[in-house]
Amino acid sequence: MKQSPQPCHGCGGTADSDTVALNKKLLGEKLSKFFCLPCLAENLGVTTEELLSKIEEFKAEGCKLFK
Repeated sequence: MKQSPQPCHGCGGTADSDTVALNKKLLGEKLSKFFCLPCLAENLGVTTEELLSKIEEFKAEGCKLFK
């Protein structure tokens, strides 16, 4: 299920649908506030490239959040 773009809770930017799905996958499906990719990476202590790789991995696995 594709998510609508949401405002970033960290910087006020925008979290696109895949990033919203990644927030839900990593931080919990009941989230109501989301981080953009750079803010999520900073908060998790990883790179944006690592998160982009995880998005592709979850899509390949058929995760329902990324459909």
